[in-house]
Amino acid sequence: MTQSDTSNRRIVLAERPQGLPDDNTLRLEQTDIPTAGAGEMLLRTVYLSLDPYMRGRMSDAKSYAEPVKLGEVMTGQVVAQVVTSDVKGFAEGDYVLSGSGWQDYAVSNGDQVLNLGADPANPSWALGIMGMPGYTAYAGLLKIGEPKAGETVVVAAASGPVGATVGQIAKLKGCRVVGIAGGAEKCAHVVDNLGFDACIDHKADDFAAQLKDACPDGIDVYFENVGGKVLYGVLPLLNPFARMPVCGMVAWYNLPGLPDGPDMGPVIMGTILRMKVKVQGFIIFDSFGPETYKEFAAEMTGWLADGKVKYKEQVVDGLENAPAALNDLLEGRSFGKMVVKV
Repeated sequence: MTQSDTSNRRIVLAERPQGLPDDNTLRLEQTDIPTAGAGEMLLRTVYLSLDPYMRGRMSDAKSYAEPVKLGEVMTGQVVAQVVTSDVKGFAEGDYVLSGSGWQDYAVSNGDQVLNLGADPANPSWALGIMGMPGYTAYAGLLKIGEPKAGETVVVAAASGPVGATVGQIAKLKGCRVVGIAGGAEKCAHVVDNLGFDACIDHKADDFAAQLKDACPDGIDVYFENVGGKVLYGVLPLLNPFARMPVCGMVAWYNLPGLPDGPDMGPVIMGTILRMKVKVQGFIIFDSFGPETYKEFAAEMTGWLADGKVKYKEQVVDGLENAPAALNDLLEGRSFGKMVVKV
């Protein structure tokens, strides 16, 4: 089903999932295209970002943001094009970054919408390396992790949009960088294309032993966005005064309750205490302000132009394929930053 100029496809939250979202979680609907009034503009979605946080928005558990209500359009950042505009600073044909979610069309008054211009070179990059994932990597590593030359930085989900960027920035800062990824292909990409010093396959039976061998001097910074057995493998290797920026726990997002197995709470808290570990969770746009974003945008633009940072994107065709693609992302089957070409 392709995008139409006569109707609006939208994907809404039909029910709250228990565990991994299934065919009943999200529902594709077809409605009339909304009409923009005075002081408003009509946006047509071009690219939709898929991100792990979306699983949390399906739940009604207490969190840093309100959950998506049943029957509401699934939340998400998009790159859209202006169809009509009565908003100052936005013209027909401009590309914009908006939070209008999983649908073809949306009306906006311009609030919290960023104009990307009439002809951006890589419009979808505003959802990845130049957007929330890239900014998360930059601020989380440099402002919380505070890596120093010669230190060892370990990065979970190293082939993903955040982890890949964290590792490359850490290398630019003179660190030894060890990535963790799922499978030989991803690990090869992380070392051969992104320039990490090593990458460990978390699916390996001897994962913890391999990680220890790759970090002979211990771990000074662990950038956490996975949790699960990856975290458990890292804990014994943390050096005194290690820093742990935490931006996600994707391995646990689909659990219907507490994980099976022994209670790891004493091990986690004991390590934090004995090693004097600084652990700081952060939500990027809540934790850092516009000055940090300006710093990020300037540095990242230069690094990309100079070829010092590389970026991989996985494009999924069709809005109707977004639910299955999100599950691929949540279960580690994505490769690079995942966007939907709507």
